[in-house]
Amino acid sequence: MEVRLNKKTKSVLSAVCIALFLIFVYFGDIMISPGSSWKMLITVIEKGSIYALVAASMNLLNGFTGLFSLGQAGFMLIGAYTYAIFTIPADSHDKVYQYFDGGLIKWSIVEILEGKMGVLGHYLGMFIPMIGAGLLVAVIAFLIGIPVLRLKSDYLAIATLGFAEILRAFFQWNTLGPVTNGSNVLRKYTTYNNAVFPVLVSGICIAIIVLLINSTYGRAFRSIRDDEIAAEAMGINLFRHKQTSFIISSFFAGISGALLAMFQTTINATPFNTVMTYEILLIVVIGGIGSITGSIIGAFLFTAASEWWLRGLDAGRWLGISASFMRPGFRKVVFAVLIMLIVLFYSRGIMGDREFSWDGFLTWCRNLPANIKAWPEKHKAKSAARKEARAAKAAAKAKAKQAKADSEARKASGEALFTPLPVADHVVVFDKEGK
Repeated sequence: MEVRLNKKTKSVLSAVCIALFLIFVYFGDIMISPGSSWKMLITVIEKGSIYALVAASMNLLNGFTGLFSLGQAGFMLIGAYTYAIFTIPADSHDKVYQYFDGGLIKWSIVEILEGKMGVLGHYLGMFIPMIGAGLLVAVIAFLIGIPVLRLKSDYLAIATLGFAEILRAFFQWNTLGPVTNGSNVLRKYTTYNNAVFPVLVSGICIAIIVLLINSTYGRAFRSIRDDEIAAEAMGINLFRHKQTSFIISSFFAGISGALLAMFQTTINATPFNTVMTYEILLIVVIGGIGSITGSIIGAFLFTAASEWWLRGLDAGRWLGISASFMRPGFRKVVFAVLIMLIVLFYSRGIMGDREFSWDGFLTWCRNLPANIKAWPEKHKAKSAARKEARAAKAAAKAKAKQAKADSEARKASGEALFTPLPVADHVVVFDKEGK
């Protein structure tokens, strides 16, 4: 039985669930002691929300527009450094930029606004560099997109991946040390105090991406993905829409980079390499290319599995089981096996190209008892069908084998295997008009 809810009811349910989740994250971050094993749950929620945002931004480009780009790690790097550089307190510059005479920028946006507006200025001083990081990334994406977006498929992926690697080396260049601190770590910049901050910011950004996908621009993006020639024939400017998608995706990647800098409390260019790009792409593939819901689910599953659930495998003890083969690095082996299983059983990802809906969820919940009750019969019917298919296949093989044996016997006895067609003893000639 299918459930149908009106828009108002769906909105109320969504608002209640979001509010309860934010309350849980807020009080969980406050009340769970740092030494508790459950503190890792809050860490997974923080990092998972950040990765969900960057995965959704990559899905906007790869899944909805059909552009295979691998430059998200480079855009995150720009966003992380931009935020960190402009929020380091003035009295900490000499310690952070100790090899570059205190650096070139010796002021902090957070301190300036906090001195004028108090607490409101403090949070405003965090939001302005974060938005500025996204805008700077968007400008760079606009410039890069002019030559790069004329490429297609693997060539675009190689070009954007090379761009990300060039950026990583550029930020570690000691000539830019007074700004980027060279190959040294940036630290002591302003971070958030509660895990609600990255969850809330990521949620708002993902909501904007969803609204964009459901707009006329989103429909144009999907049409480009499905058939560029048909989209162009319908009057869609291919390059302009590709560039728009590339810029918007890069903007949100820059925001996620700033959030990642806050989460880690220190930042360096080294981790923003191809491995990070492949991790983001893996999240998109696991969740489902063309599904924002899948990107969110994939981000939290990936983060929980790699950072929490499988950690005991490296320590030699997992779920109360101790074994000698559990040693540092074994977690990666198990994680790779889990990924292969997901790909085998969910070839299009967990969600495919579908999105979460209250109608579908409540319908599934309502039909769950009946499905559980009917499962034995369904399993029996599937087993019988498989058995029948195997029997039919075996019978076909036996029939083919017998036909081959009969043919060999007839051939050995000299019997003709086929009846030749009669041959005419005269020739029919047609003229040019077919007469």
